[in-house]
Amino acid sequence: MQGIRTLIIAASSIAILALAAVFTASLTVAFVGVLALISITRAVTARLKPAPIPVKTRNQSQRDIRVWNDGKGTIIDL
Repeated sequence: MQGIRTLIIAASSIAILALAAVFTASLTVAFVGVLALISITRAVTARLKPAPIPVKTRNQSQRDIRVWNDGKGTIIDL
């Protein structure tokens, strides 16, 4: 009876360790996938920066002043 009990405890502890290893591996794969998705998204969005858009000035008598809006702020070229 003692040998059977020892065998059952050993088999259940091996099964618990195997489940813990599989769970850890699956969490690692999921974490790496999320990091890869974030890095790919950042790389793609870095290439899609908007081009500066020319903006008309209010005073049309001064033709040498150029005003640009690049999405981050207004640039005034004197």
